Amino acid sequence: MQLKVFVMPVKNLAVAESEMNAFLRGHRVLTVAKEFVPDGENSFWSFCVEYLDGQDGGNRRAGGKAPKVDYKEVLGPEEFQTFSRLRDWRKGVAEKDGVPFYAVLTNEQLAQIVRKKVISKAGLKEIEGVGEARLEKYGDALLEQLVRNPVPE
Repeated sequence: MQLKVFVMPVKNLAVAESEMNAFLRGHRVLTVAKEFVPDGENSFWSFCVEYLDGQDGGNRRAGGKAPKVDYKEVLGPEEFQTFSRLRDWRKGVAEKDGVPFYAVLTNEQLAQIVRKKVISKAGLKEIEGVGEARLEKYGDALLEQLVRNPVPE
């Protein structure tokens, strides 16, 4: 897992924007943290991109699917233990509801929840793809799982 930081000045941002877009197209991005830094004419956006080293985001497996991520490599040992427990919980929920597991939450969403050490509905809302419907349907049960066995610091 690698990090790359981009700085995009508010004035004349075309070059920085094009560099960042080219990078994003060519890598498997895990997370992006962004921050606006106000400083008058020198204001800028800062983006910290976490990505998998050696993973080309443009490469697809047969059938057009995104490359598989080995979360055991991406997450720390304690994080992976929590991730695995959440996958087991998700499997049970999916079977009970008669839906595919990814309709509950995707592996990437579970990994983000673990990485960000989410412990509230507000935290769940920050996970891409977790909207009001998923929050309403699965939020309380998911948070119960996270509170029972939180990711160690």
